[in-house]
Amino acid sequence: MTDSSDDRARPPHERHRGAVTLRRDSIPPSTADEKLLDSHHRGEWKTKDAWRALRILSEFVEGFDTLADLPPAVSVFGSARSGPDSPECEMAAALGAALAEAGYAVITGGGPGVMEAANRGATEAGGMSVGLGIELPFEQGLNSWVDIGIDFRYFFVRKTMFVKYAQAFVVLPGGFGTLDELFEAVTLVQTHKVTRFPVILMGTEYWGGLVDWIKQRLLAEGKVSQDDMELIMLTDDVEEAVQYIVEADKALSGNGNR
Repeated sequence: MTDSSDDRARPPHERHRGAVTLRRDSIPPSTADEKLLDSHHRGEWKTKDAWRALRILSEFVEGFDTLADLPPAVSVFGSARSGPDSPECEMAAALGAALAEAGYAVITGGGPGVMEAANRGATEAGGMSVGLGIELPFEQGLNSWVDIGIDFRYFFVRKTMFVKYAQAFVVLPGGFGTLDELFEAVTLVQTHKVTRFPVILMGTEYWGGLVDWIKQRLLAEGKVSQDDMELIMLTDDVEEAVQYIVEADKALSGNGNR
């Protein structure tokens, strides 16, 4: 039988919607993104979407205003499901520390797993640690190593912040969300929507099969070019990854593109 005092001590399930915190029965069954993208309630488009546009604008304003004074930063992606003793979390902690020592803030999704490890590495090394959270049905909350945290309702607003304030992307082992960030970053660089910056895959064993498939299918069939293959760096070496970022940053700064 569970001790009632333990139940009271346990934090209640909660969801964050911007500045609002919802707990227990106040938590709605759907997220703001789900409501925005739901095509089954067309009758609401004229009555509610215009107001949603103002809410979306407010998220952009909040993000821009909060992060405007951020020092040069690197966005780090990886699985929320990785255990703290996993190889990728150990790598993420070392990466966060190395980036902080090189003068970069570390931006993650603010959740557990790889994200928490990268934030912890940066914070323990005396650097700036940023977490950009997102409203999800399975609320995770921002990890305790985040110095500056923002909770977003909308994925596309959050993605803009990951790109706008980063000098590079580093992608550690992860799932669908990590793959989404990886391919969006590569697409933005490939199409010149952002100034060219490093996209680094860390974990040769994990990512090697994906890179081989891209070469054997996409490149071989002309779906991408050889130049496109140069957009991604694959390594297991934290020092090599950070040095690559530093050198790319210097090159861009020298050309006045920073």
